[in-house]
Amino acid sequence: MSSTTNPSTQHTSTIGAIGTPSRRNTELALLVFAVVIPVFAYANVGLAIDDKVPTGLLSYGLGLGLLAGVAHLVVRKFAPYADPLLLPLATLLNGLGLVVIWRLDQSKRLQQLAERQFGAFSADAPKQLLYSALGIAFFAVIIVFLKDHRILQRYTYISMVVALLLLVAPVFFPAVNGAKIWISIGGFTIQPGEFAKIIISIFFSGYLMVKRDALALASRRFMGLYLPRGRDLGPILAVWAISLLVLIFETDLGTSLLFFGMFIVVLYVATERTSWIVFGLLMSSVGAVGVASFESHVQQRVQAWLDPMREYTLSQQGAYGHSEQSMQALWAFGSGGTLGTGLGQGKSDLIGFAANSDFILATFGEELGLAGIMAILLIYGLIVQRGIRTSLAARDPFGKLLAVGLSGAFALQVFVVAGGVMGLIPLTGMTMPFLAYGGSSVIANWALIAILIRISDTARRPAPAPAPSPDAEMTQVVRPS
Repeated sequence: MSSTTNPSTQHTSTIGAIGTPSRRNTELALLVFAVVIPVFAYANVGLAIDDKVPTGLLSYGLGLGLLAGVAHLVVRKFAPYADPLLLPLATLLNGLGLVVIWRLDQSKRLQQLAERQFGAFSADAPKQLLYSALGIAFFAVIIVFLKDHRILQRYTYISMVVALLLLVAPVFFPAVNGAKIWISIGGFTIQPGEFAKIIISIFFSGYLMVKRDALALASRRFMGLYLPRGRDLGPILAVWAISLLVLIFETDLGTSLLFFGMFIVVLYVATERTSWIVFGLLMSSVGAVGVASFESHVQQRVQAWLDPMREYTLSQQGAYGHSEQSMQALWAFGSGGTLGTGLGQGKSDLIGFAANSDFILATFGEELGLAGIMAILLIYGLIVQRGIRTSLAARDPFGKLLAVGLSGAFALQVFVVAGGVMGLIPLTGMTMPFLAYGGSSVIANWALIAILIRISDTARRPAPAPAPSPDAEMTQVVRPS
């Protein structure tokens, strides 16, 4: 008998990757729609206001398309396996926000109001387009230079210090509309809470990745709940105290709720203990009620939530410190009905300057109706869903916690803003991600999307095929002699 080796069965030591589609062409096709829809909306607004297509339609479409194209090329080159939906969804929201901000810039009432109060009117849409360009530039920098999200884990405690500095800094600056949430240096202003939510997510993820076993396993059962040990309550008590300090000294209800709620979400995901959710809700309720008992600004917002019509009447009588915007927002939603009045044909500019920032959702509600609001909220829900999907797909615990923390922060911000404008909860003063006017918000949220894209690229990247052992026996073909 003789044996020979079949050459076709010989293996090589080359490490290859299992073929997985990158979905970049899908992303490109969706980006086309994400640009075309805002351009169509822009033309619709111009026709409604002036009965003609806006002169800036071509430049707006080219500008938005260029920004989306640059972002796509960066993702295609440096994160080829990233989630294909995150970038188009963010682009669509950003584009629609630009359209509605431009639509409010055309309001004669807002122009006259600005001239009376400030002596001149300055359009916000060009500035928001610049902020969007800076946000996408920041997005590209993160995608290019953050090769692996696990690098952020090295800066767990540094990120805690930086986040606390960002949260504390507004205390030393004058309040704006009753809340100290801005840092003003010369003519430049920044809202540090928008960036703090990302940096604090890094700290929460890194810290809980190390401490999750102690927080999850060391507990006592009481009435169906696993109660944490006293010494394990330290982290949640510290975060609760910091959130209260933010609420007391800055009267910033939105950042306080976002900060504490994000920690509870990440803590629950890390430990899988429902008791932490219960403790979090109880502590946040106790803290909010306690602060509202002596803080006048919070009391006014609660009163405007409970009886918006009374606050509107007081404001019409010249009562200082009372808000008429809650009632006007509800009127805007009611005026919109199911299908809306049509883009450019609403009266939500009566809300005033907040119509393009805190209350921009009321403008969408009036001009696009209930159907339009549901579509907007669905887009937000899709971004959160893709973030949670990225968390489930991540191969490392830090990536899982970071993705769910960022997604939770995004979802909480949408909830507190939409809930406040719609009258579900008291107003918080935060801005709707991507839609509202504000440089800090749009830049920070583009950074959030960039980190989620980096995590999704790492999670979806195919693992290399293992190299065969050189000592493995080769297959032999036996032939009869």
